[in-house]
Amino acid sequence: MKTFTATPADIDHDWHLVDATDVPLGRLASAVAQLVRGKHKPTFTPHMDGGDFVIVVNAARVRLTGRKAEQKRYFRHTGYMGHERFTPARDLLAKHPDRVIEKAVFGMLPKNSLAKQKLRGKLKVYAGPEHPHAAQQPKPYTLVSPKVTA
Repeated sequence: MKTFTATPADIDHDWHLVDATDVPLGRLASAVAQLVRGKHKPTFTPHMDGGDFVIVVNAARVRLTGRKAEQKRYFRHTGYMGHERFTPARDLLAKHPDRVIEKAVFGMLPKNSLAKQKLRGKLKVYAGPEHPHAAQQPKPYTLVSPKVTA
């Protein structure tokens, strides 16, 4: 038995369409990160870009569970000493809902050059239901929600 390693000839990139309506942010981000990285394919190779393109629509309708809308804060720095800026998730979701999903997905990608160069370009996020990628014929991807035992 030899270990399979994908070559550029073995790789094909599909397009998936994910609807974020009423899906918890973390579950959505982990599923999208697996699609972008290509871990759902049997030809997964860690050092090759074998992932698929993912279009996320209705980003403004993603669900934050618990009190994350008030308590979760996004950090940025101005470059000056002591000038840290924190934005509540509620405000970022109101102004730029696409950035909330992008930050969650990029946080789940590996911190290496492949993620910075290739994988960031495979995620397309839109606040509403329309997207300009109809020519790529994306396949609808449904997120499987676990059974809730109550």
